[in-house]
Amino acid sequence: MTGTAWNHEHAAINGIRVHYVRHGAGSPLVLLHGWPEFWFTWKENIGPLSEGFDVIAPDLRGFGDTEKPDLPVEEGYGAGVMAEDLLGLADELGLERFGVVSHDVGAYVAQTFARRYPERLAGLFFFNCPYPGIGRRWAEPDHLAEIWYQSFNQQPWAADFVGESRRTCGLYIGHFLSHWSHDPGAFDGDLEAWVQNFMKPGNLQGGFDWYRSANEARLALIRDGPPELPRIETPARVLWGASDPVLKVEWADRLGDYFADLELSAAPEAGHFVHYERPELANREIARFFSGPPT
Repeated sequence: MTGTAWNHEHAAINGIRVHYVRHGAGSPLVLLHGWPEFWFTWKENIGPLSEGFDVIAPDLRGFGDTEKPDLPVEEGYGAGVMAEDLLGLADELGLERFGVVSHDVGAYVAQTFARRYPERLAGLFFFNCPYPGIGRRWAEPDHLAEIWYQSFNQQPWAADFVGESRRTCGLYIGHFLSHWSHDPGAFDGDLEAWVQNFMKPGNLQGGFDWYRSANEARLALIRDGPPELPRIETPARVLWGASDPVLKVEWADRLGDYFADLELSAAPEAGHFVHYERPELANREIARFFSGPPT
């Protein structure tokens, strides 16, 4: 697909205007991106998956071309309100039951949605799933150098600093696309598209507002360790990049404490962005997992 071939649509949902790209027909799949991403991170997945599924790739609130509401971050940018956005989008599009494919920020949204509205889900597919069982390991001494950005992104001047120019934006966003990938050059061909997206008014701050909204919960995990929660019953598939430096594959060890019906495997030669780095593997596994229609 070329840049002019995408089906861009908008819907008024939960008090904001949500942008999404939609292709295909069949059982619906909603693709939820992470940071620093937007719908275009799924560019190698939407086309192949649309051959058998109704694929919807929205920009989460604060990201891409979805509206950035002027609300306190706790009210306007957390996983809870994003889960309500997902519900609103599903209702608006008439999706009674659907699959969710998620990554990074999107994985927090998917887990929140699964706990609130399990009856609406046909399955959950995660790449490198951040989940409560990681607990204090986020702040282990040898991992502190990997999570500095989570504090930096909360600084009131961070968006102005990073967005000073296209060059500074490219240096900052490009660092994560490179450092978190198995192949540091994986995003070289698309870096300009990322810079173009994040230089749009409000897009840097919108993504940073996610980190501000999530900070209290992040610190609680680091301070108190993994909480005890009822296990999510929705069937879940996790494909975890073996080379991810920020979400380590060995941290998958407690997934069974939080998911009752789980299939887990590592993706070799992939880092944080398995769907982008290994699209053929990702698309094959997504299609296999969601091979049956919603029942």
